Amino acid sequence: MSTRKIAHLPTQPEMEEAKISSRTLSKYADADRVQMTLKGSNGEADDLVLPGPVLQMLLDIMSEMAMGNAISLMPIHHELSTQEAANLLNVSRPHLVSLLEKGQLPFRKVGAHRRVMAKDVFDYKAEIDQQRLEVLDELTAASQELGMGYDH
Repeated sequence: MSTRKIAHLPTQPEMEEAKISSRTLSKYADADRVQMTLKGSNGEADDLVLPGPVLQMLLDIMSEMAMGNAISLMPIHHELSTQEAANLLNVSRPHLVSLLEKGQLPFRKVGAHRRVMAKDVFDYKAEIDQQRLEVLDELTAASQELGMGYDH
């Protein structure tokens, strides 16, 4: 599977349809699997079963569409350029290259170009996000101990 990109930003009617559909699907978000009936504009109908994780992905896609965002899907084993990886991490390309050279993210060279696995970028992002949460928790605890918090 290659990276698939939506070619356009959702239109206002598509945003509204996504909002309504995501509200309906969200009732089933905790299910292990969901059975659905699809009815096309051509009158055909089919039943299908979605595993829980697929339903969650569909909900994520619809939520983004409801906000007017275009999205793309990427297989976890997809190789990224340094610019693509930097974009996912919301950092500059030179900063990403620095992370690679320091060994904080694995990569391979293809000729003169570095390639990074999407899985490694997502794992690194999750690790950094977790570290940030831990630091915020520590700061919150310290401010409460010092009486610097907000009183309600």
